[in-house]
Amino acid sequence: MNTHKLNQTNTHEEILKQYADGPTLLDSALADLSESNLDLALNTDSWTIRQIVHHIADGDDLWKICIKIALGNNEALFSLQWYTVKTQMERSESWACSRCRLESSLALYRANRAHMVDLLKQNQGAFERSIRFERPGKEEIRITIPNVVELQVDHLTEHIESIQAIRQAHGV
Repeated sequence: MNTHKLNQTNTHEEILKQYADGPTLLDSALADLSESNLDLALNTDSWTIRQIVHHIADGDDLWKICIKIALGNNEALFSLQWYTVKTQMERSESWACSRCRLESSLALYRANRAHMVDLLKQNQGAFERSIRFERPGKEEIRITIPNVVELQVDHLTEHIESIQAIRQAHGV
């Protein structure tokens, strides 16, 4: 079984601070957007800002479970097999991401981040914990809690860049 390693140059404190800063960064990316602006996309085949934000919140919610499982039982298996059977666009539609208001997803995102930061700060050794991770069609790996946290930091950064590109393309 492989061990998945991401950027090893950041300390655990730096990674956790970047993770904790996520809601503020997302709020900044969304600042001054009207409700209709949330439905802007780069093109007809790409996600709208609204769909991107729901995706960010949903992703954090899913990966939070991985962290909690790793804290409780590092020999358990975390799998997203059920998640990968649909494309991102299909899942977005099945979860009505193009029609739902953002308030509840943003509240969930903020609460999840605050909860996880507190949980990770209070659990000694949390950043040494790992879990088995089943990747569809690939070899099972062991993924560490810092890997998951940094994955979510990178995920947010990537999607904020998408939001900024949409804003720039539409002049908002």
